[in-house]
Amino acid sequence: MSGSAAVALDPDELLTPVEAARVAKLSVSTLKDKRWKGTGPKFIKLSPGRGGRIRYRRSDIEEWLSGGRNSRSVA
Repeated sequence: MSGSAAVALDPDELLTPVEAARVAKLSVSTLKDKRWKGTGPKFIKLSPGRGGRIRYRRSDIEEWLSGGRNSRSVA
C-alpha cells in the first residue's frame, strides 16, 4: 500500500476555505456565499470582525455534503 493511501483523514482537521472548497468541489466564492446565507457547512471563526479567519472541520464538510445540517459559526 502506498504511503499516501495508508494515511487516514482526520475528521477534526481544520481546513482553510480554499481546502474546504476543494473537498466540497465548490469554488471559494460559492462556499463563502453559502456561509454568508447560512446554507453551507458549519464553520469556525478564529478571529473577530469581517476579516476574521475562517476554518472548517473536515467532518462538518462531509456531514454537510451527505445532507446534514447547515449552520452558522460554531465559535
